[in-house]
Amino acid sequence: MATNRVVLIVIDALRFDTACSHMGYLQHLVEHEKAARYKVRSEVPSLSRPLYETILTGTPPIVHGVNSNRTVRLSTQQSLFHLAKDGGKTTAAAAYHWISELYNSAPFNEIQDRIQLDTELPIENGFFYFEDHYPDSHLFAEASWLMEKKQPDFLYIHPMNVDDDGHKFTADSKEYRNRVLAVDALLSTFIPLCKERGYDIIITADHGMTADGNHGGNTAEDRHVPLFIVSEKITAGISDELVSQLMIAPLVCQLLEIEPSKAMLPLQLEECQRA
Repeated sequence: MATNRVVLIVIDALRFDTACSHMGYLQHLVEHEKAARYKVRSEVPSLSRPLYETILTGTPPIVHGVNSNRTVRLSTQQSLFHLAKDGGKTTAAAAYHWISELYNSAPFNEIQDRIQLDTELPIENGFFYFEDHYPDSHLFAEASWLMEKKQPDFLYIHPMNVDDDGHKFTADSKEYRNRVLAVDALLSTFIPLCKERGYDIIITADHGMTADGNHGGNTAEDRHVPLFIVSEKITAGISDELVSQLMIAPLVCQLLEIEPSKAMLPLQLEECQRA
């Protein structure tokens, strides 16, 4: 059932290699030709706020100007939220509060901005958390509520616990790996709900995590993240192609059937599209 609706899930600090070794449900979808898997090379600096903006606008930091986590202001670009609304689509997010600061209101007010419903803003309906240990399970419950009650055409979901445990215990720890297992378990119940409602699903990450418990550099551990696509419009299986992070936004535009912004690069996954 194709309805040109998309759920974009950005799992903060999920390394490519750990996703491949510990996300059993997603690999199950790949092996049974229900999902495609790519390796993505993130932009640098491999920091959160710059790469949220990159993923959601399809532009690199040199263009969008969000060069550090300390850049607190609204985006100057046309994000997927803006483009979706311009294309007659509805939007929602269950995400870290920096997403609200980029697209709805900056600086974030913890009392007033935690829940934003039925707004005229780029993110029309949103639940925004502001503590890194906020449970991923709660976030997916909020996303499920948004999907059922608000029925957005574009739903953005951004869990933080993988990043939180990576900073606390490093990527070379049982805590980090077990958290990736826990997110995979949440996806095993959430993705079928999305499919029942006719959504295409994209799962990726902003950046990776190093054995030092940090990110921001130019190593594969910092920059290589997964891209899983669950869509009948994209050929399933594992691709050896190393994909630019700048491809995610135009991919979402294609699946939503909306016009990409002029700043976005042309989508380079043509050979993987179904006829």
